[in-house]
Amino acid sequence: MASLITTKAMMSHHHVLSSTRITTHYSDNSIGEQQLKTKFQVPHRFFARRIFGVTRAVINSPAPSPLPEKEKLEGERRCHVAWTSVQQEKWEGELTVQGKIPTWLNGTYLRNGPGLWNIGDHDFRHLFDGYSTLVKLQFDGGRIFAGHRLLESDAYKAAKKHNRLCYREFSETPKPVIINRNFKNPFSGIGEIVRLFSGESLTDNANTGVIKLGDGRVMCLTETQKGSILVDHETLETIGKFEYDDGLSDHMIQSAHPIVTETEMWTLIPDLVKPGYRVVRMEAGSNKREVVGRVRCRSGSWGPGWVHSFAVTENYVVIPEMPLRYSVKNLLRAEPTPLYKFEWCPQDGAFLHVMSKLTGEVVASVEVPAYVTFHFINAYEEDENGDGKATVIIADCCEHNADTRILDMLRLHTLRSSHGHDVLPDARIGRFRIPLDGSKYGKLETAVEAEKHGRAMDMCSINPLYLGQKYRYVYACGAKRPCNFPNALSKVDIVDKKVKNWHEHGMIPSEPFFVPRPGATHEDDGVVISIVSEENGGSFAILLDGSSFEEIARAKFPYGLPYGLHAVPC
Repeated sequence: MASLITTKAMMSHHHVLSSTRITTHYSDNSIGEQQLKTKFQVPHRFFARRIFGVTRAVINSPAPSPLPEKEKLEGERRCHVAWTSVQQEKWEGELTVQGKIPTWLNGTYLRNGPGLWNIGDHDFRHLFDGYSTLVKLQFDGGRIFAGHRLLESDAYKAAKKHNRLCYREFSETPKPVIINRNFKNPFSGIGEIVRLFSGESLTDNANTGVIKLGDGRVMCLTETQKGSILVDHETLETIGKFEYDDGLSDHMIQSAHPIVTETEMWTLIPDLVKPGYRVVRMEAGSNKREVVGRVRCRSGSWGPGWVHSFAVTENYVVIPEMPLRYSVKNLLRAEPTPLYKFEWCPQDGAFLHVMSKLTGEVVASVEVPAYVTFHFINAYEEDENGDGKATVIIADCCEHNADTRILDMLRLHTLRSSHGHDVLPDARIGRFRIPLDGSKYGKLETAVEAEKHGRAMDMCSINPLYLGQKYRYVYACGAKRPCNFPNALSKVDIVDKKVKNWHEHGMIPSEPFFVPRPGATHEDDGVVISIVSEENGGSFAILLDGSSFEEIARAKFPYGLPYGLHAVPC
């Protein structure tokens, strides 16, 4: 299998401490009082590939805006900056580096995630509701130029214009605009159903994943197909919607984490009408997805299992069918349940399906113990007979012990009010064994003792050159207990069953992203990049050695950044 460069994606009514507010109208010159103009060579991507020429960067470096008084303290407690909104719509500047950046590391690290959790007087309920905020780190000759910018989705622009929520977010439903309080429209509920199932009211707030297609285009994603938005990875400007040219967008939803190589993109499109999944492929340079095959759900439920992510091997696509299923009745609720748009149906079984990339044939469909996962890590084929033919597929994921509480633990009220309390549900690296001999059942085991990484496991990455192949190392967010959210970075050796952890008190790191050193011969020869939110209100980028997992450099932002989700090299 050819070498691949990819990113493996991913995961309250009244707040004790409400989110930091942001002024919603800006001009290009409203960020700071002083502009410093600096020339530097803008790296195009990692792995020592460069753009020649000079780009002018306008750098605005003001002191961070002061927090509103009610945000600063409540008694002796302060809301962790990880769960507060960004203070300004955009910022750029050079960071001061402590330590030494490897000379081979040149290019842009781009992170996506929610960063604004309020609009007008309305505070959002859930981590996944926030408006997308892009953060970049440009590495150039040992220096780091950084910045952030809110994504100009239709949902964000409408909210900014009308000063209210206008589209359905993960847990939020817009309240109807009342023109005449003495008149109640008896057909308003029907209209909302039509807008929902036509996709009109669904958000395009692409706050989850970010990918770089084989032709160089960079796209932010969420689980609605309309939330596929192109961005400029250097300026962070929004370019516009990614317009698919295939007639498949009427299915409205998609996996938030397609799998991308230099030649193609694979993704899953759940079917809410005839419960199942379309497996689709799009060539680099194209906007047209082709349906390779379709998997029909095996359960008797009305909805397919939630499919936030999935896995591939060299020859197969692994399609999960979780007992956590899309629920039409919960989609229609004005106020969310603890499971939001899903329902838990363990009585209907949990399954994994395997489809041939070449033929679209389903070559295996096995029942497994119940599981809950946001993010698959990797998958590969094993030849147990030594005859060159795969007999089993190994698929690893960040598995939450079939505990759906993890969804509701990500309410902002809970994250803000339970800091320091040991309430984070347990998680592990779940390893599936899927036989290819026609067996009805597969296995789900724990790959490494969960205590070694603090019984927390999510937001994972691997060496991208090992995508779909047998591999050894996982980089992910683990924990040092007590905690209410993953607060450590973990390097897991799934062969020797060993774990190395990085942790500092009060810190909440985002997904550790592994970048291999060009020419490396060892899987863990490279650096790990993460952006860390500090309890004291600050934030910094950190680089760890991929092998020793020791810190080699950090660079502090002049303000606090909220928690982010997934990253990609550009």
